[in-house]
Amino acid sequence: MSTVRRSNLRGIAFMVFAVGTFSMMDAALKLLTPHYPPMQIAALRGLTALPLVFAWVGFAGGYRQLLRVRWPLHFGRGLLSILMLASFAYALKRMPLAEAYAVFFVAPLMITLLSVPFLGEKVGRAHWFAIAIGFIGVLVVLRPSGDGMMSTAGLMVLVSAVCYALSSISVRLLARTDSTSSMMFWMIAMLSIGATAIAWPDWKPLQREHWHILLALAITGSIGQYAITEAFRRGQAAVIAPFEYSALAWGVAIDWLLWQTLPDGYTLLGAGIIIASGVYLVRREAVHAAAEHP
Repeated sequence: MSTVRRSNLRGIAFMVFAVGTFSMMDAALKLLTPHYPPMQIAALRGLTALPLVFAWVGFAGGYRQLLRVRWPLHFGRGLLSILMLASFAYALKRMPLAEAYAVFFVAPLMITLLSVPFLGEKVGRAHWFAIAIGFIGVLVVLRPSGDGMMSTAGLMVLVSAVCYALSSISVRLLARTDSTSSMMFWMIAMLSIGATAIAWPDWKPLQREHWHILLALAITGSIGQYAITEAFRRGQAAVIAPFEYSALAWGVAIDWLLWQTLPDGYTLLGAGIIIASGVYLVRREAVHAAAEHP
């Protein structure tokens, strides 16, 4: 077995593990949604991870790197993270994990779309076609005919996906000058501070029976972040990225185990359309990159 193939297989294993871990983190968020406001849940996501991320920064290169950063982009990314998590937490209270993931899968398509105005990248005709097909898949999931999921919860998942896409664009800009450690730390720190400040007037005391969920939130979020970093470090992005869509399988399994719910046919059909268009974009990008830089 070649070295590249072996590295890709390890990267795939890390990606599947990372997606599963993040799915468990989202399940923990969903378990908290009946008891706390969405903005407080976003704050708890940041506060539980902040000590672990702070310790990791010290281990991964020291704290001086936290001061040599591009502050405007970090502030913008922090605001996007607050809105992304609060809107996703709002949606999770009202819809199953698998259905939320099916809509959120549109985020990679949005990244390609937003790379044109923000990064000046060129998007070919085939890319536009794949993006259009992906958005048709979103409409299949949401079913705007009136008897489907075209609800506030579904729209909030779309808001969360847009914020995620914009945050990913900002990461591409920040990566030119700032370290990975600084990007991770300041996102979590600003999420913690900003969401806590907004949620404080309606802050509800933490219940003792939820401490194990908060501990799971901290552990799964931190391990997932490490695993997804290792996935892209070890394997080729074009090979690794499509396995992020395994979140749908994790979501279906967790929905069934915890809430005894399963997605309907429309959700699975729409998710399949979105996943197919996303995988096509990733693979086509890889072919173009190989042609330009053999």
